[in-house]
Amino acid sequence: MTKADIINKIVEDTGLAKKDVAATVEAFMEEIRQSMAGRKENVYLRGFGTFSVKHRAKKTARNISKNTTMLIDAHDFPAFKPAKSFIAKMK
Repeated sequence: MTKADIINKIVEDTGLAKKDVAATVEAFMEEIRQSMAGRKENVYLRGFGTFSVKHRAKKTARNISKNTTMLIDAHDFPAFKPAKSFIAKMK
């Protein structure tokens, strides 16, 4: 399912204007991005899951084909953990 499919489904279910629904979905996604990337805050959606910011420490890696080592800097990355009720519905 794509973002366009989600927007169309919401329009069908609610009868709202497609333009308004698209703007709302975009604003929702942008707020999650800003919370995680900008402010390093986790986003908790009860009954759905948690979008969290995880940290990876600096490490040394090897390029086997060139037989060299390189340093990978520490960085943050997004992660998603579904809620228990969501997992139960999937089973």
